[in-house]
Amino acid sequence: AVASADNTSQYIFAMHLNFDPRLDPVAVETDAAEINDIDQPIPYRKYARLWMESDYLASMAASKKSRPSGSLEGDIAATYSISEKREDVESSDEPTGDEKLPDRGMQTHSEYTLYGHFLYLRHLLGSVEKLRFFLDQDSGMRAACLAAFQEGIRARRVDAFYVRINKVMTVDQKRRLINESKKAITKVMKENPELSRREAVLLLLRQGIERSKLIGKWKDRWVFHPLAKMNEPEKAMCHLTDFGDLEPDHAAWLYNRASLHGVDSYFNRVRRRQSLLERSISSQANAGRVWSGYAPYNPNQVQKLLDILRVVQNYVLKSDKDSKTPAMRLGLAKGPVKYEDILYFTRAQE
Repeated sequence: AVASADNTSQYIFAMHLNFDPRLDPVAVETDAAEINDIDQPIPYRKYARLWMESDYLASMAASKKSRPSGSLEGDIAATYSISEKREDVESSDEPTGDEKLPDRGMQTHSEYTLYGHFLYLRHLLGSVEKLRFFLDQDSGMRAACLAAFQEGIRARRVDAFYVRINKVMTVDQKRRLINESKKAITKVMKENPELSRREAVLLLLRQGIERSKLIGKWKDRWVFHPLAKMNEPEKAMCHLTDFGDLEPDHAAWLYNRASLHGVDSYFNRVRRRQSLLERSISSQANAGRVWSGYAPYNPNQVQKLLDILRVVQNYVLKSDKDSKTPAMRLGLAKGPVKYEDILYFTRAQE
């Protein structure tokens, strides 16, 4: 699934699954065979948006997913290298041997889900004055975002950033980086007594922008954030819509806001609150194979559960900090909504 969250309010705008429950895979595969759909170039197929079994098996055999190296810069470069070798750079679907197609309904290619997701966001957020997208490093996500918001990007109303975080660090490694970043910030503040802590961070970011690194075939310019946090201990960002027209302070401010914490925390909540979507379990006894103890037999239930949880996240759950829901922070609700009001909601008849 692909989701979009507001980092400030924690409101989840949308979460879309790469799955179509309306289709019968046997009927579609049979029809595709009768019309020789598989023999056509993918863009010209009748069922181009769907994963057909033969394509899935071929992609599984050619899958080149990389393992985290422990080096953030190395992982960024490896992601570029893998995407460069794909037949379609924007197609980031890479099924592995421990995955299978659903028995009911059909799985769609991720790029179709991504384009639909960002076109929906364009409709939903069309009147917003400024939009800043902080994206995972995914070529399909980048293409979908830039295509859907091309007019806003040209008008300098919309910006997009890649954000990449080192997620394989131990707690001790995170704490060490946090201590190092604190020392660096303290040093800047001693050398510049007139600066606040925030201004010191922005100064370090401006210096980081000047030392940015070109990574990957397309020479994308990556900036490494000087401030380490437990949830984002090592972070790198790439301004995908950089026209070179921003003042250094403004550019540093945008880089400082770049974060995936909103959507990352929501995905964690999904896994914790939905047993059907928990991470698979593996043990030495099953020779590395994984087992999903609560996996749904009918994938159609997944989208329903995601929709329900998104409503609960936005309108029911209050933060311990301000006792407000995300919808309250955006001015969409005056108070928390009760579960029964959602469960027994009926649309008024006109």
